Amino acid sequence: MKTHNRRLDIALALGLAAFVLLPWYRIDGGFFGFGWLSAFPEEPAAAPGLLQIASFGKWWLILPALAMMVAAAARLIHDPARRGSFLAWTGAGGIAVLALQGLAIGFSGWNWTISEALFGALADGQPSMGAGAVLAALVFVLLFAFGLAERGVMKGDAFVVSAISMLVFLVAVFVFYPVGSMLVGAFQDFDGSFNPEGFTRNIMDPSIWSLDCVVGGGRCGIAWRTFWLAVMTAGGSTILGLAFALVATRTGFRYKRSLRLLTVLPIITPPFVVGLALTLLFGRSGVITEALSTLIGVEPGRWLYGLTGIWIAQVLSFTPISFLVLIGVVEGVSPSMEEASQTLRADRWRTFWRISLPLMKPGLANAFLIGFIESMADFGNPLVLGGSHGVLSTEIFFAVVGSQNDPSRAAVLAIILLCFTLTAFLAQRFWLSGKSFATVTGKGDSGSHAALPRTVSIAVHALVIPWALFTLVVYGMILVGGFVKTWGLDNSLTLTHYVKAFSVEFRDGGIAWTGVAWNSFWTTMEIALISAPLTAAVGLLTAYLIVRQRFAGRELFEFALMMSFAIPGTVIGISYIMAFNLPPLEMTGSALILVACFVFRNMPVGVRGGVAAMSQLDRSLDEASLTLRADSFRTIRKIILPLLRPAITAALVYSFVRAITSISAVIFLVSAEYNMATAYIVGLVENGEYGVAIAYSSMLIVVMISVIAGFQLVVGERRLRRENRVQAVARAPAPLPQEKTA
Repeated sequence: MKTHNRRLDIALALGLAAFVLLPWYRIDGGFFGFGWLSAFPEEPAAAPGLLQIASFGKWWLILPALAMMVAAAARLIHDPARRGSFLAWTGAGGIAVLALQGLAIGFSGWNWTISEALFGALADGQPSMGAGAVLAALVFVLLFAFGLAERGVMKGDAFVVSAISMLVFLVAVFVFYPVGSMLVGAFQDFDGSFNPEGFTRNIMDPSIWSLDCVVGGGRCGIAWRTFWLAVMTAGGSTILGLAFALVATRTGFRYKRSLRLLTVLPIITPPFVVGLALTLLFGRSGVITEALSTLIGVEPGRWLYGLTGIWIAQVLSFTPISFLVLIGVVEGVSPSMEEASQTLRADRWRTFWRISLPLMKPGLANAFLIGFIESMADFGNPLVLGGSHGVLSTEIFFAVVGSQNDPSRAAVLAIILLCFTLTAFLAQRFWLSGKSFATVTGKGDSGSHAALPRTVSIAVHALVIPWALFTLVVYGMILVGGFVKTWGLDNSLTLTHYVKAFSVEFRDGGIAWTGVAWNSFWTTMEIALISAPLTAAVGLLTAYLIVRQRFAGRELFEFALMMSFAIPGTVIGISYIMAFNLPPLEMTGSALILVACFVFRNMPVGVRGGVAAMSQLDRSLDEASLTLRADSFRTIRKIILPLLRPAITAALVYSFVRAITSISAVIFLVSAEYNMATAYIVGLVENGEYGVAIAYSSMLIVVMISVIAGFQLVVGERRLRRENRVQAVARAPAPLPQEKTA
């Protein structure tokens, strides 16, 4: 009872601070700048919630304040069941009234005509929610969770219930609310009023759905062009990824270690750098183009700038991801099954086609899905190589920032893109549901994998070796391009690009960062280092809840979290702009919106890695800790986390790398104050400063490798004590001889 009262008292104290000690509305200069302290609490912009009600006419805040006061009255109820119900209903009501008043009232008054008809016009509106309102909302979520815990939900474990409630609340705010705002925005006019004409006009636009490429020899619409490109990219990257995995695991290829090293490069490379390298090779002034023109008189063409160039760049970029997905699947196929097939007189080709390949279906489906979604969401390569062949991601961008300035068109294109990716996501889950592909059991599995059929071995080597050499050439061009003065015109070596981007001077006894890239570089490092631990923490906590806890809606909860992976970054970017550019939550132009985007965009990878790692930990470890009267939080901190170090490292590395290399969502969310590296490099490319862009990208690659090594060093490796029982007995001292007495 004392524990229950203590946590309730802490929550109520935080609720009181939200209404009395913090500014209720958003501070223009930023809350953590603390410039608001000089105006607190007298000025309307910095006044707390209670003064907003009493002195500045914000009467609608009475309801959340009353909800907090009613929750405080629960302290007087001694029956746990009654108090739990009281707290749960009060917390849910507080969240509801906060959300409703925030959505209904904007800067100038009512946002909804029905509200104005019921309550009359408002003399004044309200700005976006600030620190006080956000803290009050979090307190209401905690009160709701504490109430459920006292009602006996999850065996009364307040930490588990609070974690589930908080994750559901955050996912609703940062995933479903933005996507819902985007859907609503498709039916709104510039002033926010309901106008379905924009949706009807854009959804029926022939430039989106035209099939002239099939029936008339013309150009396909944007939607079908993007779809077929995604299918070809997913197919190409999956086939090449499978070929790499087979060569690395089923052949005697001498350079297997080098193949694995090649998989790291595209993952830590900004997404549009491959497009730049292809331009340096095959562009009108490229090395190969000029060589062919000189040797055999081939006229330089523009074949690279279109779907062909985008497809090559995307397959180069996404094949390593497919390889990483498939290599574990290929290694996991049971050798005993292949040996059984050959024992029954099946040849190597029949064994591979009927046994090995079907058992790889989950990996193939996942690799295809990842390639499809990555191609749909890819923004950098189409921007560099697309030319007049735009895809959905680039068309969404130009609909927002280009001369069109048509938010409704951007929303419609984003909805189409989202429908494609979610359809692929659901189709993959449906195809694999109800089927078992288990080949690794608790029993020993001796034997060796069957050799590849000769034709398959020749085919995979014929694919892998040329593609690996081509990849090395492409990345060689990335390194060389930063040291060439003007590619195609003046190929003399120089350090000018690096000096321009990263020059440093000593002035007045201090260091002056005079390079043009330093501002975006430090901003990128700061945001990436903040978002990476948050992403890992949220993802691993979610994995713990999914694997170790049983609660109603667990499957729906897991599916909703994983669905955010299927939402392309371009859709995330446009939905965040539409959701967080106006009250009740205004975050555009701030670092917070970038951190939130990275955390909830990359969280599914941390979830899947945590689920895979936690599934290997026996439940008896948790049960022993709980039996010794440790609560769930202490069990996680002392037992689970030390055994999850590989998953923690993977989540940290992935989230850090994606925060640096992401472009599809970031391009919509950056501002003059918070400009990320990838957005800055895109600006360099648009201005034709290829040398500086490649120099900046090379620096990012070096930094990412260094930070990844640092993460590995800080997190460390998990230590599992395994001791051979026979050896332990052998090392034990022999028993002393006993004297025999008559």
